[in-house]
Amino acid sequence: MPHELLDADVQGPIAVLRLNRPDKRNALSDGLVLELRRAFESLPASVRAVVLCARGEHFCAGLDLGELRERDPGQGLLHSRMWHQALDAIQYGSAPVIAALHGAVVGGGLELAAACHVRVADETAYYALPEGARGIFVGGGGSVRIPKLIGAARMTDMMLTGRVYGAAEGERAGFAQYLVPPGAAFQRAMELAERVIGNAPLSNYAITQALPRIAEQAADHGYLTEALMTAVTQSAPDARQRVRDFLEGRAARVSLPPSHSPQPEPGDKP
Repeated sequence: MPHELLDADVQGPIAVLRLNRPDKRNALSDGLVLELRRAFESLPASVRAVVLCARGEHFCAGLDLGELRERDPGQGLLHSRMWHQALDAIQYGSAPVIAALHGAVVGGGLELAAACHVRVADETAYYALPEGARGIFVGGGGSVRIPKLIGAARMTDMMLTGRVYGAAEGERAGFAQYLVPPGAAFQRAMELAERVIGNAPLSNYAITQALPRIAEQAADHGYLTEALMTAVTQSAPDARQRVRDFLEGRAARVSLPPSHSPQPEPGDKP
């Protein structure tokens, strides 16, 4: 997968894609957006998870304003739709995508992160939507995806007032599912990718493809779609073997991680 603005490294079943415009804070040019689309549309069949990260001090500082030019309404519409197609290729591609976030996750960078399925942020990450102050509007699907993460009221506040969320506050708000020390986002993302590739492939497909669509359906339609996906995934030979392994004691049971176990109160007897 040759690219100029995007580094691609396939490590067995995991593909690592790195934004490679560090001198531009990985701002999204049209060229980079198109490379992202091509990369996700041409993933090898062997790839079962993707880690999306970035070189330099920032994940992505948003749209490359140096490319912003006057467009008539029709041209602007088509340009936005080009971004939609690229980010749809991430969300609805062939493999779950885990984003490793650090530094600026701003504007179009936040739209890009929102298209991923899991987001790991380190403590240097911060989130903003400065489009309102610049007289523009989100155009990469952010008005659809970001409210599903943080709610429409928070997004409205960010765009109207320029509010910036730091890493810890952002994790509580829903921008990321994991918060790690500085420099640790990529390693944690790779660990999660290793867990993802251990799942049944058809289950991963149902989770990334059907679940977001079910969330948009009326309840009675969602129930039917859920039932259909349940029937399909359960009928796969891999799923049948995994259930047998569990019933016969060959699979690990769900338990609370040691770090979350209740700690004894002072004075409690051992």
